[in-house]
Amino acid sequence: MNDVTAILNARIYTVDQHFTVYMNGVIVFDEDGIQAVGEASKIPIPPGASVIDGAGRFAVLPGLIDVHSHSSLLKGFSENAQLMDWLPQYQREHHALSEEDAYFGCLVSYMEAVKGGTTTVMDMYRFLQRGADAARTLGLRVHLVPYAADHPTKHFFETLETSEALIEYCAKYNRLVVQPWLGLEHITYCSEHMFRKTRDLSDRYGINIHTHTSEQREEVAMVHALFGDRPVKKLHDWGILKPGTVLAHCVWLDDAEIAILADTGTGVAHCPISNMKLASGPAPLASFRDAGLNVGLGSDGGISNNSLSLWECMKVGSLLQKVTRLDATAVSAEESIRMATIDGARLLGVDRHIGSLEAGKQADIIMIDLWRPHLLPIVEFEGHDPVLWNLVFAAQASDVEHVWVGGRRVLCSRRLTGIDEDDALRAIHARTIDLLKRRAKMDAVPIV
Repeated sequence: MNDVTAILNARIYTVDQHFTVYMNGVIVFDEDGIQAVGEASKIPIPPGASVIDGAGRFAVLPGLIDVHSHSSLLKGFSENAQLMDWLPQYQREHHALSEEDAYFGCLVSYMEAVKGGTTTVMDMYRFLQRGADAARTLGLRVHLVPYAADHPTKHFFETLETSEALIEYCAKYNRLVVQPWLGLEHITYCSEHMFRKTRDLSDRYGINIHTHTSEQREEVAMVHALFGDRPVKKLHDWGILKPGTVLAHCVWLDDAEIAILADTGTGVAHCPISNMKLASGPAPLASFRDAGLNVGLGSDGGISNNSLSLWECMKVGSLLQKVTRLDATAVSAEESIRMATIDGARLLGVDRHIGSLEAGKQADIIMIDLWRPHLLPIVEFEGHDPVLWNLVFAAQASDVEHVWVGGRRVLCSRRLTGIDEDDALRAIHARTIDLLKRRAKMDAVPIV
């Protein structure tokens, strides 16, 4: 029998269909899932349960879901450039990358994610068999997307053959824990044949597809000049747009392209911070919502964001929409939290299992310590809950005290349970220095 845990005297934000909040809540769970959640007066504590008393100072939320990230060892080494100049410099890492580098790149990225309350990551990187290994060590859920390309100058990416090998490798894992995807780096890196072959593999294996598009205006103009049409239209012509396909960024879509995504059931991974940092622009989030698109929130990883904190993404993502639309009501705190949890789960096709705190779902649970100067007050007044707004606009990754994934505690009092953090960081740093020495010999390769 699994050990049962009960958290009581906590503010529980379920993020269910009605965004139910229990101000004095109890949640009971084990590794089989959530047994019960509700007001303290209605939820009995099972005999023998391990009890965690929130003492009125903790908020409990579903684990956060990062729907677009890139692991890396080299945070801070591709800086102060717009996308078209940034990509060739960033990709020098991939020229030099080895399987062992990839393991440590995934490990350090996943460590940061878990410590910030992220329990599921969609990671687009290389040698992702090692990503599965790193995630297993930490207890994180991962959706693994191999960078793949077949342009002759992009030989340092994955291929469809290595992508198939990843699918076979991941077959030994529970698909709710490790989920392989088919990844295409960019429309200019991949031939029409590769796109069509990817659709065939997707249908054969029942595996979803992920790629980037329309991140910057100059990129859209380049694609139009090369192919005679806008990016989303070409992706549609080549057959990859369908339910389960996710496109990252989508900043510069016109109305016809948004309609194509809606008609095909294609979703969007929205990455507001990297879109700002690389001077790409604000995505038309209101138009996505009006069209009924599935939209989740992505960090884009440390290489283009310098942080994997979805707390920052929630805040900045809301503020970006408010200021560009000159509408202070754009993207409320509730909408931000939904994008970082249940909407992300829906985008990845796992919303029946995770993304909200409901009986019968997997116990991906985070506890946030509210007893901190920047998160006070913890009191409702005149029908207003300041905690909800402060979670989005004031909370930090370091406020996360405890994390469970599938009912198993992976972060306890801010320390990872599956690894010795100090030993891991020493190994990661040594590997980073070695990679930098090899990267120094690699020249940047232009986008086209």
